[in-house]
Amino acid sequence: MNATSTDAGTGTGTGTGTRILTGDRPTGRLHVGHYFGSLENRVRLQNEGAELHVVIADYQVLTDRDIAANLPGYVEELLLDYLAVGIDPERAVIFTHSSVPALNQLLLPFLSLVSVAELQRNPTVKDEIKHSSQAAVSGLMFTYPVHQAADILFCKANTVPVGRDQLPHLEVTRTVARRFNERYAPPGAPVFPEPEALLSAAPLLLGTDGGKMSKSRGNAIQLAADADETARLIRGAKTDTERRISYEPERRPEVSSLVLLAALCLERDPVEVADEIGGGGAAALKQLVTTAVNDRFAPVRARRAELARDRGHLREVLGRGNKQANAVADATLEEVRAVMDCVY
Repeated sequence: MNATSTDAGTGTGTGTGTRILTGDRPTGRLHVGHYFGSLENRVRLQNEGAELHVVIADYQVLTDRDIAANLPGYVEELLLDYLAVGIDPERAVIFTHSSVPALNQLLLPFLSLVSVAELQRNPTVKDEIKHSSQAAVSGLMFTYPVHQAADILFCKANTVPVGRDQLPHLEVTRTVARRFNERYAPPGAPVFPEPEALLSAAPLLLGTDGGKMSKSRGNAIQLAADADETARLIRGAKTDTERRISYEPERRPEVSSLVLLAALCLERDPVEVADEIGGGGAAALKQLVTTAVNDRFAPVRARRAELARDRGHLREVLGRGNKQANAVADATLEEVRAVMDCVY
């Protein structure tokens, strides 16, 4: 499951009674794009009383690569980012795919509810295959949307924060839930909810090279970056030849993305930020962005460094989350077996 953009747009309301599933694949440290597109909003949802489940999707790393180097290290780095930004393990369940057998066992009956053709024409799967680093596509890649359905339905999440590019995956989940209920559940007593999308209203931040900000492309400002590294990355960011700074995302995407990053950090309107820089040019823009990013993330970075000194605590947090997730998944699988008449 890729990092999702979750600033509240349309969809189910949040608060008490809202159960959310979200998460990321452990393929590298998270960056400022993840923060403003996803992490900040997860903390907000948590603080509003939503029941938050966060999956570290280590099994899904295998969909487009043979194995991730230092996977345990990546899992810990991801957990550090979660805790540093304010996801609270006392109020959220943080767990790893591979530690919850009952969740993954749901994949088998769920796969029987979708056709090969439905999986093959899923646009997100097509995109994942297109950008796959493997010479040949594994069968696991085609199960990707159904595995995500298991992630969402094991805890009976009723709300899933997604960007529009992830809507096809959510539709697979809704289809699986509906077909399972129709085939196996007693009349009027559905086993699974059909989860609603919480659509993103988060603006897109570009990488420093003007392309999509990505953990793997070396064009992102990591949450763990120090002030000097942040300054270096922003100094090298792509802009354009016009001296006057303006916020015009369609016409000037690279400049506008830097303006937007500063505005998000400062909690200000990007048009006003651009107008204030005016004729100061790219140098003034980059200086403002550097200061804004470093000031905004200084507390997060300090918290992260403190947490990193106690790796034992990280293992305790993950162990507790895995235990909680297993209890939920075991109960769901037991219910599934019962309605399928598979209890012997």
